[in-house]
Amino acid sequence: MKNIKRISPVVFGSTPLKTEKRDNWKVVMEYSEEGDGPYLVDLSHRPRVDLQDSNLATITPFGLNIPEVPGNCIFENGILANRMNGTQVSLFNLDAKNDASMPNETGYTDVTESTLCVALIGKNVFSICEKLTALDFLDSERKVPFLFQGPFSHVPCQIITLNKGKNSPGLVLTCSRGYGRDMISSILHAGEEFKLQPAGEQRFIDWINA
Repeated sequence: MKNIKRISPVVFGSTPLKTEKRDNWKVVMEYSEEGDGPYLVDLSHRPRVDLQDSNLATITPFGLNIPEVPGNCIFENGILANRMNGTQVSLFNLDAKNDASMPNETGYTDVTESTLCVALIGKNVFSICEKLTALDFLDSERKVPFLFQGPFSHVPCQIITLNKGKNSPGLVLTCSRGYGRDMISSILHAGEEFKLQPAGEQRFIDWINA
């Protein structure tokens, strides 16, 4: 296990200023030039699992009560639970301070290394998203956090709106790691006019704790 080197599917052209070694991942905490936002943050190293069970109502991973309705989510103590359908929920550990081990019981599948995960946070992020999908991340009838399963830049994704407030909007997106290069290129290209910049994990930590 000591010799394993985990590599993110997300590659930015920016120069890392501060990094950490965590569970065999090289995690960029800060880049040399991050600007004033909006930001694109690589969270692919954060643990993620899928849980499938015909009776999800009886299961409380990390002490969470799984949302009953597909598309609904819950975010508590750094753990994000996204109800996908009648028998499946995805679980993300998004808080670096929460070192809770991801469950390994029957029904759980670790998808961390098979998927990419990024956050789009800060002003104008939904204007950027409008260029890449028809999904309405500002749906006034839905309470955050909520999940969409649909195309983003023509790629099947899970996209979770965490905050749709004017001052601190943001979402998390995950898809198969094989789309990593094209997905990141598409997002950065769409965000050029809004000065979208890659940012380290510290930006996301500060954002969710604000």
